[in-house]
Amino acid sequence: MKLSEIKDKIPEKVFDILKQDITELRPAQVKAVNRGLLDGKNMLVCTPTASGKTLIAELAGMKKILEENAKVIYIVPLKALASEKYKDFKKKYGSFARVALSIGDLDSADPYLADYDLIIASNEKMDSLIRHHCPWLSAVGCVVVDEVHLLNDPGRGPTLEILLTMLRKILSNVQILALSATIGNPKELANWLDAELIIDSWRPVKLHKGVYLKGKVEFE
Repeated sequence: MKLSEIKDKIPEKVFDILKQDITELRPAQVKAVNRGLLDGKNMLVCTPTASGKTLIAELAGMKKILEENAKVIYIVPLKALASEKYKDFKKKYGSFARVALSIGDLDSADPYLADYDLIIASNEKMDSLIRHHCPWLSAVGCVVVDEVHLLNDPGRGPTLEILLTMLRKILSNVQILALSATIGNPKELANWLDAELIIDSWRPVKLHKGVYLKGKVEFE
């Protein structure tokens, strides 16, 4: 699918930015669009690293911001990853979307976030914001959960599960986009999230498997 084929479905500002680097959508992106990504459907995207999961989130998120005047929350497990996403999104969309980073250890409501469109937050910080009943949460139209397979992590999984449960309860019409390269039970998780399941094995660089022994690698 050519990017130009969805030109009328995404904001013009977003299309003008994306067309500088993209002419054709990757397989997982095509599947997501065809399954209702741009119509507000929840999505669980299970595809390899570098297969285009982030752009799926960007397409839906920017549509929410520019066409519905809604906020987008991008939840990540690590502060370093949050900082990386913040820099990337601010550089890419900062000319028309207000991007904020919320990863501090201080347990507070951070009322200044009410003035921002796209908020990148760590799992723990988002938990804090929910517990403080931030009034701006009612304006959130899309929640992206990166590395959602951490639901199975004994240390951080419970916090993420509670996060998702509370956000779905607070925001009845929110679009949930869950992203991961490795999920052991995708069908069960998609069912729990009431989400379309997008699975694809395409990757930009072919993966070869082999065994290393005594200085040599024997590939399958």
